[in-house]
Amino acid sequence: MPKLKQFETLLIDEFEEDQFHLPPHSHTYYEIIYIKKGSGIHHINNNLLPYKQGNLFVISPEDQHYFDIKRHTQFVYIKFTDNYFNSNKNLSCDDLLVNSPEDFMRDQLLKETVLHFDEPCKTILKNTIDNITAYNCKADITHSPIVFYQILSIFGLIKETIRCMNLRTPSKNANNEQIASYIHQNIYYPKLVQIKVISNHFNIAESYFSSYFKRTFSISYREYIHNLRLSLLEKRFQNKQLSIKQIVDEFGFTDESHLSNYFKKRKHINPTHFQKNVLLKLDS
Repeated sequence: MPKLKQFETLLIDEFEEDQFHLPPHSHTYYEIIYIKKGSGIHHINNNLLPYKQGNLFVISPEDQHYFDIKRHTQFVYIKFTDNYFNSNKNLSCDDLLVNSPEDFMRDQLLKETVLHFDEPCKTILKNTIDNITAYNCKADITHSPIVFYQILSIFGLIKETIRCMNLRTPSKNANNEQIASYIHQNIYYPKLVQIKVISNHFNIAESYFSSYFKRTFSISYREYIHNLRLSLLEKRFQNKQLSIKQIVDEFGFTDESHLSNYFKKRKHINPTHFQKNVLLKLDS
């Protein structure tokens, strides 16, 4: 798996392709990718996300991805290194000191879901991308306040869309967003989402955590974990990109039987029959 490097602090790149020029790969930097036109499938971290004009994706160094282009696609890439936001701290608001854009881009929720921007956010996003590419003719965009605040506004649009899509329980308490983000990032490691571990991580009493979680998220912690894991498993089975053995390893099950029993207990169907039903629906 190649790991691409970037030495410029900020780089804006716009190009069109019929076939994506890179194999599956990861980076040493961050990317915001906007689809100006075209359609296809975005492969990211074993998730298959269909894309079309107006879609936006965020990629962090831990991610592995590539695009399977179905229709001629025009991309806009905004690439930046760890130093970009650090070098512009004089322009940053206090919120960025607590919730950095880099941490936000690591949120697994953004790698599992296609964001649907409603109006006026859809038009604002398009105009913002156009503003950034238009300013790219300047010699030094790295320290440009204009570009910096335009990029920050993209994160605002993403957060607004997450809220409108009800992908996360709205809360004014940043800790609740961090809890949801922690769960999505660590759902693949059963030990890390045990109550004793997550409660300790967020300095919440273990005996109090379950009631706190249900009151805050309007669902029990156990049910939240099962629903999230089952949703991800269904996507893996539907995509058929990984073998059962690979899915076992990815989600930390002890063996294939453990995975099959877990899935069948909650969905009343084993993974093999589930996949067959998916294929029958596609063929019908």
